[in-house]
Amino acid sequence: MKLKQSAWWALALVVFALFPVVVTNPFYTTIGIFTVMYMSCATSWNMFSGYSGYVSLGTAIFFGCGAYTMALASIDWHVPGGAVQFWLVPLGGVVAMAIAVPLGAVALRVRRHTFVVITIAFFFVFQLAAINANFTGGPAGLSLALIPWQGNAYNTPFYYVALLILVFAVVLSALVRRSRFGLQLLAIRDDEDRALGLGVKVKAVKLTGYTMSSFTVGMAGALYAMFLGQIYPQFVFDPVFDVTVALMAFLGGFGTLLGPLVGGLILESSQQYLTATYSNGSLYLILFGALFLIVVLFMPQGIVVKVKEIWMKRSLKDADGVDGATPVAMAGSVKP
Repeated sequence: MKLKQSAWWALALVVFALFPVVVTNPFYTTIGIFTVMYMSCATSWNMFSGYSGYVSLGTAIFFGCGAYTMALASIDWHVPGGAVQFWLVPLGGVVAMAIAVPLGAVALRVRRHTFVVITIAFFFVFQLAAINANFTGGPAGLSLALIPWQGNAYNTPFYYVALLILVFAVVLSALVRRSRFGLQLLAIRDDEDRALGLGVKVKAVKLTGYTMSSFTVGMAGALYAMFLGQIYPQFVFDPVFDVTVALMAFLGGFGTLLGPLVGGLILESSQQYLTATYSNGSLYLILFGALFLIVVLFMPQGIVVKVKEIWMKRSLKDADGVDGATPVAMAGSVKP
């Protein structure tokens, strides 16, 4: 069974790796970059919120800090536009983790519902600070050095770096889920008081998970800033980002490994396509709302869990049919 699952994961990786080779149109490769980027953010968000049950709506803090880390480092260190800037992507993740430690130490002192409110409050503090601070460029934002790449090949390096970030996020999430640390997060999600009574260091586990999840989001923000070449505080510190990432996880399957990937693939690719194709930039919000309503009503546990349940029921039904048909077949084969 594990071998079969590994084969499916390997096949998916090959498909994603071949995407920019087969599809060279910049329109679609741009959609691919943003889709892979959001899939990694949703996976990282789910690694903490999905496993612990603490839903964070302040993840855009780390995305924005990663973006500004890339921009400020490139400008202050006079980094030329090009492949050398990719080395600053992990720095965006490190800065995001450094910021997550004090934020998590404060926000995680409370329980889940209050935690959601505190993360929202923290987000608006960072957004307003970015808009009004001088070093961020204020509402005018910051511009990075121009990248001299031309033609269809411009998107290809960004896509593969985004894919590396996604692979890192998936592997880390899988390792966490199967580790003792992951079991502690799941125990906190099921019953925090019981986990505390069993000896789980709840505060330390929650803070560690919260900090770890910020790293991938910070790297994605840094890559986003490099790809666009210019950032604005209202876009990198965007409340829609928080809602979108959470919606991806809930749509695919909250707390599962595959769910955020499926949700991110469906939502971000469709959002990018609809926004670029139709003049009404809010059309995707209407469709997202309708899709989310369908999921809540008919698949409250997410697409992945629902499909798995249907598959299991069908497999059991087929097995029962085979078992029930065997005696009849045997009886028919016996001659009087």
